Amino acid sequence: MSTSNLPTVQPTPFDELEKKLQRLEANRKRWVETPASARAALLRRCMETTLAVADRWAEVSARIKGYEYGSAGHGEEYLGGTLPTMRNLRLFAEALEENGQPSVADKWKRPDGQWVVRVFPTNLIDKLLFAGTTCDIFIEPGKEPTQGRIYRAKTAGSIGEGGICVVLGAGNQSSIPPMDVLYKLVVDDEVCILKMNPVNEALGPIIEEALRPLVEEGYLELAYGGADVGAFLTDHALVRSIHITGSAATHDAILFGPGEEGAKRKAERKPRIQKEITSELGNVSPVLVFPGEWSEKELDYQARQVASMLAYNCGFNCNGARLVVVADGWAQRERFLSLVKTKLAATPTRTAYYPTARKVWERFTEKYPNALKLGVVRNSDALPWTVIEDVKPEAGEFALENEPWCGIISFVTLKARDASEFAREATEFANERAWGTLAINLLIDPRTEKALGDRFEQMIAELRYGGIAVNCWTGLNYGLVNATWGAFPGHPPEDIQSGRGVVHNGLLIDHPQKSVVRAPFIIQPTPAWFTDHRNNVELGRAMTRFEAAPSLLKVPGVALKALKG
Repeated sequence: MSTSNLPTVQPTPFDELEKKLQRLEANRKRWVETPASARAALLRRCMETTLAVADRWAEVSARIKGYEYGSAGHGEEYLGGTLPTMRNLRLFAEALEENGQPSVADKWKRPDGQWVVRVFPTNLIDKLLFAGTTCDIFIEPGKEPTQGRIYRAKTAGSIGEGGICVVLGAGNQSSIPPMDVLYKLVVDDEVCILKMNPVNEALGPIIEEALRPLVEEGYLELAYGGADVGAFLTDHALVRSIHITGSAATHDAILFGPGEEGAKRKAERKPRIQKEITSELGNVSPVLVFPGEWSEKELDYQARQVASMLAYNCGFNCNGARLVVVADGWAQRERFLSLVKTKLAATPTRTAYYPTARKVWERFTEKYPNALKLGVVRNSDALPWTVIEDVKPEAGEFALENEPWCGIISFVTLKARDASEFAREATEFANERAWGTLAINLLIDPRTEKALGDRFEQMIAELRYGGIAVNCWTGLNYGLVNATWGAFPGHPPEDIQSGRGVVHNGLLIDHPQKSVVRAPFIIQPTPAWFTDHRNNVELGRAMTRFEAAPSLLKVPGVALKALKG
């Protein structure tokens, strides 16, 4: 697809920004007082307007990224763009129709007293479309598994003042900006001004069309431009909170200021603005591969999955696979790592559309000059898939502490003779030496998991990550929307790492600590997030439409699209 005929969007003038903020302020209290049922009706209308622009949304997003029409990249713009946005709208509408108290599948206490809530599957359709897949939300220790805090408070007669939130949109996945807005509106009771990222600002008018009912009611405004526009908004007196999806450096520049003065403020823990800031800021995401006796089919499948965890969206995902972690005592270690490289070599390279990509890639390859470059680079805007082998699992290692915002993955070997030792060593490595706490993936065959028993469950409880995926990619945590999405809680502003707070959380669970998604060791048919899926455009389009009006009668049609993958 050509990027030459993309819609052009001009920066929003400061006087217009002021008018937008004044309009939001005029409607702030009205949003707070809007009953849950009326909010649900608004979201239902947004589902209709989102469906009307879904094909154009996916096509424009693919053009921004230089993906060919009908390619795997084009399909991903449904799967990572229109589909989760539609699902978020539906889940929030359903939750609001239950006054913030939608049904959950189950809840229980762990032996240490921590509550766990099963939020997926919740119905037969979930079970049919995602057979064997579950999602559990762990509640912060000492807290109860309640739901819909602000709606419970309103029922009890306590209505807050609300506020205006500046949402600084992400430039990678097109669903992030609208979904962040939905969370702030529905869960935090705040009206929003969404500033699009310059990388994907051409999509802004389409998102505005998709969420037109919220715009027309005065609860959402959109803005465009660079850092100056962002600074005008974040510093404005009418703004109560800020939500960032981006980098820790951006977070620090907003909170403490740029340059030496900002560094001094950060060191002294003296932020320049006093506003609530929530954020999702990336991760050097590990893939922990448990040693076991795998068949050739299992080795091949998991190598495909790991390669896809990196290549999806050209490597521009905050939960993209960055560290493949294996045990030195695993007899199949070399075979597996060789297969991962083979799969990456067979994966078509893509336009590295993010402006910083080449500089990041050059920085890493200068640090690791023996890095292996794979794939056929077809144009000057593409970068090879790049593997850094034999990365040392030691504090201070560059690849462990810096997120490679491009198609780079590193191999790390831990000293462990068996799965039990690996569980211990990998937990310590992931918690203490890999930067960030957003997302982690665990691959473990059912025989090994059964042999580990409670030790594996204890490891899940010990991992300090906001999103944990067992035998699947944390992209599923993101896309299910039932899960929460955000860093493990507890990062102070001066050491923000992966951020603070969560989004998504489709069933409005209070006090979430982390979400754990589990899937079968091998999923049939080919999962939608595999970059070698042969029908992901049609599947993504069908699933977006399905989410707009799900029904058991439509399941066979979606399944047929999936079977062609």
